[in-house]
Amino acid sequence: MTFQFGRRAFTIASLSLTLCASLFMQAPALAQNDGSAAKPLRVVLIPADGGTEDGTKKDFEPVFNAISQATGLKFDLKVGQSYGAVVEAMCNGAADIAWYGPVSYLQARGRNCAELLALAVRHNESIYYSGIFARTEAGINTLQDLKGKKIALGDVNSTSSFNVPVAMMLKAGVTPAKDAASLVIAGTHANVLKALAEGLVDAGGASFDSFEKAVNANAIDPSKIKVIAKSAPIPYPPLAMHPKLSDAVKAKLRESFANVHKLPGINKDQIRGYGGTKVDSYTTNVNEADMAAAAKMFEMVTEQVKLDIMKKAGTR
Repeated sequence: MTFQFGRRAFTIASLSLTLCASLFMQAPALAQNDGSAAKPLRVVLIPADGGTEDGTKKDFEPVFNAISQATGLKFDLKVGQSYGAVVEAMCNGAADIAWYGPVSYLQARGRNCAELLALAVRHNESIYYSGIFARTEAGINTLQDLKGKKIALGDVNSTSSFNVPVAMMLKAGVTPAKDAASLVIAGTHANVLKALAEGLVDAGGASFDSFEKAVNANAIDPSKIKVIAKSAPIPYPPLAMHPKLSDAVKAKLRESFANVHKLPGINKDQIRGYGGTKVDSYTTNVNEADMAAAAKMFEMVTEQVKLDIMKKAGTR
C-alpha cells in the first residue's frame, strides 16, 4: 500500500525485519572484513531524511576517506533500504560498521552483533530531540488534542519519528491506533514533514534536527507548523561496529573517529552526522548504560502497540 505525497509515492514500511529487502545483504560471513583493499570494512548507513543513496554516501565519504588516509583502512559505503535492513546486515555478517538510531542499535545489541563505536558531537553535546509537530490551523495545542486527528509517523524502527513520539502520546493518554482519525507511516522524517507541509495530515513525529533542516531548505513554512511536544534529550544515533572485528581494527577505528576533526584531508564543513547534519566532531567516550537508559523513553511502545499502529495505518 502507498500514500501519495505530492507527486511522489512512499511505500508503507513492513514491521517484519525478515521482509527487509536489501541488495547488499548476502549469506552470513564466516568472519568480519579486516579493512584491507581486498576486504574493505563494509559500512551501512541508515536511510535518513529521505536523502538519495548517492547523496547519503557523499555526506559521509569525506569522514571515511580521511580515516582511510590516516589509518590505511579501506571502506565500502552502502545505504540500507530501511532501518530493519541495517540491523539485519550487521547481524548476518554482511556489515562491519553501521549507523543506527538508538532503537535499531538496541535491537542489534540485543542480538550480540553491535558494539558502540562513536557518537557525533554538536555544540559540545551528543544529544538530539524528538518532537510532535502540528499544522497551526489544525486546532492542536496539546497532546490530548491529537485525538481524532490525522497523524504521520516515520519508520517503525525509527527512534525520533516513531518510537519516542508514540511514547509521548501514550504517556499523555492518547493511544494512536485507537484515538487517531487516521495514521500514515511515511517512512522518513522528511516525508512526515512533507505530509504536514502539504496538509495531508494534521500532526506528525520527527526529530528537531530534521525540522530545522526542512526549514532551512524551505521545504516547510515554520509559520504554518508549530511544536506540540518536545522530548527529553536522546543520545545521538550511534555508529557501531561488529563485535567480531579484530581488537587492532577496533582500536584504529576508535582513535581515528575521536580525532577525525583534526585529521588532514577534511575540513569542518565536511564532518557530518545523522541525516547529513553538520557536526563538530565525534566522541568515542560512549557508554552502553546511557544507550540502554534511553530505552526507558519508549518502553511503552511494545510490539503489540506497533502492530496495532501498522494495522490502523493499513486501513483505508
